[in-house]
Parts: sequence; structure tokens; C-alpha cells
Amino acid sequence: MIQKLNVGMAGLGRVGKFHALNFLERTPRAELVAAFTPDPAEIAWGQQHLAPYGVTLYDNYDKMLEHPGLMAVAIGTATSVHAEQAIKAMDHNLHVLCEKPLSVDIEVCKAVVQKAKTKPHLKVMCGFSRRFDESYRDAADKITQGFIGRPSIIRSQTCDKFDPSGFYVEYAAWSGGVFVDMAVHDIDLTLWFFGDDSVPKSISAHGITAVQPELKKYNDYDNAVGVVEFHNGKIAYYYCSRMMAHGQEDTTEIIGTEGKLTVNGNPQKNLVNLYSNAGITREVPPNFMGRFGPAFVREANEFTAACLDNTPLPMKLSNAVKAVEIGAYIQESLVTGKQIHFDEIGRRVQKAQL
Repeated sequence: MIQKLNVGMAGLGRVGKFHALNFLERTPRAELVAAFTPDPAEIAWGQQHLAPYGVTLYDNYDKMLEHPGLMAVAIGTATSVHAEQAIKAMDHNLHVLCEKPLSVDIEVCKAVVQKAKTKPHLKVMCGFSRRFDESYRDAADKITQGFIGRPSIIRSQTCDKFDPSGFYVEYAAWSGGVFVDMAVHDIDLTLWFFGDDSVPKSISAHGITAVQPELKKYNDYDNAVGVVEFHNGKIAYYYCSRMMAHGQEDTTEIIGTEGKLTVNGNPQKNLVNLYSNAGITREVPPNFMGRFGPAFVREANEFTAACLDNTPLPMKLSNAVKAVEIGAYIQESLVTGKQIHFDEIGRRVQKAQL
């Protein structure tokens, strides 16, 4: 009999549902055996979509961890409990796939990494979906092969379609801000393309509340720009937005000394273009799942393979800490309006005011 990875899903919110169905239907070497959520509405969804296929539902996370034969946990709950649930899973000798970020608190992120170091037999991964996207992997390969010379500038953005429901205003109360919640993906890409040893030299940011002024009560913005200068002579420019009218637009440009690469430079749902008296038009994915759906599937499959075959994970857990740390500094600069400076080993320094 072929061994399968018995997985428990923590959280059945928007992202959790997506992960659950991926492990249930699109990961041949995994078996979704359990799912946890404290939300009655999500339990009802699970009873309809998961329970008929043998998935046991729990409204208590600790009880799910005791599920017979459980081997791994995928965590897609609220950010505020990611770290606690990841550590509890490791304490039960379970592999962990945790949605980003591990926490909005850097010290808590570090605690997860330290716990993982005490359990070297476990696979613990923070899910940065773009690392599993076919286009971003192709760009990374082309950089490694020297197609654009030395990468020097990155311009990367995470832009959500406008949601008038007020969801993102409520979400801002605990998300850590746009740079920790959204640009953390772009920061992770930067560490991938520039090298995970890249050390910030200066950080600055600016933002506006163009369509959701209610965000101000949480010191957050619906549009923000951040710039990070690195000590290795490279610069990253990040743009976050929650007011795109047309759909999801996550785009990256890597400019090198001998050329450049663009990923999703012309956002498109598929390969169909409509030619009509309104001109030439195309549809754009309505959300990040429309853009990165296949990447989430690949993430589940590669995590499963690493657990079953004891092969290395495709990314360092420590990068998940560094991405949040840089994002938190950009968020601080955004709120305070002050530029932040660092020495060559990453220690924060105070620049003289002239």
C-alpha cells in the first residue's frame, strides 16, 4: 500500500477552505483526515464538503491534534494564533504547513523557528505561495542562469480588488498592516531573487486612504508605497493596494545589469481576449486564488513529498521571520513618516539630523 500523509486542517475560512480542498482533491499522496474550526458556519461548510469524504470535524484544536494517525497539520486560521498552533503541532510531533505570516510579532516568529530547530525530524514550512508559482520559478531560473546579469532593482506589488463590504477594515485590526499582510509576499520574493543574506540599509514608506478612510483608526492605508535600500547596492520598491477596480493585480519586475524580467506584467485571467466595438479587452482574476490557485496545489504536493520522503523543503523557515521583520519596519516607517536606517549587519542605527 502506498503511504499517504494524514493531514489535519486548522481553520476553514476563505484560505482554509482552499487548502482543505487541495489536500482532499488535488494532493494524491495526502489524505485529509481531520479539520478544525470554532466557527459554526464553517463547521456547517465542512459537514457539506468534507465530512462525506471521511474527514472528521473538530471545534477544538487540541482535540484535533489527538486524531488517530495524524501526521501533519496545515494552519489557515487567524494570524494571531498561527504561532501558537504551529508550536502545539510540533509538540505533538506533527509536520506543519502554516499560512503566512507566522505572526505579526517578530519575537513570536523567532520562537516558532527555535521550536522547529528542536524538532529537526519535522518539516515546518511557512506558505509563501509565490515560491510555488510556475512563472516566478521560471524567473528565478533565468536569474540563476544569468539572463539579466546582476539583479539590481525589484518593483513588486500586491494589489487586491476593491471590497466595499468593509472586510479589510475589520481585518486591519489584527493583520499587522498592508506591508506585513500583503507586501510580505513581495519581500519574500526579494529575498529569493536578491539572496536571503540581503541586509536593509534604509527603509521608507508613504501611504494614503483613498477609498476606505476608516482604516486610519488602525494606522493602516488602502494604498502604500515602500522602498528598501540594501547594503549590497540593490533596491526594492513595493506597492500595496486594496482598491483595484478591475481585479487582482500582482506584478513583479526584476531589473538587472543586462536585462529585465517581468512576471504578470499584463494581468490576464486566461488566454482569451475579446475584440469588440469597445476595443480589445481581457478579464483579470478576481482575487489571489484566481491568480495563484495552481501554486497552492503545488505547495501542498511539495510539502507532502518532503514529509513522506524526508527531502529538504523548498525554502528556509528563517526567511519567513526576515520577511515579516522587514515588512514591520516598512509599516513603522509608513505610520511614523520617518526613514529607518541599519548598519551592515542589520542593527538599527540613528542617523544624524542635519
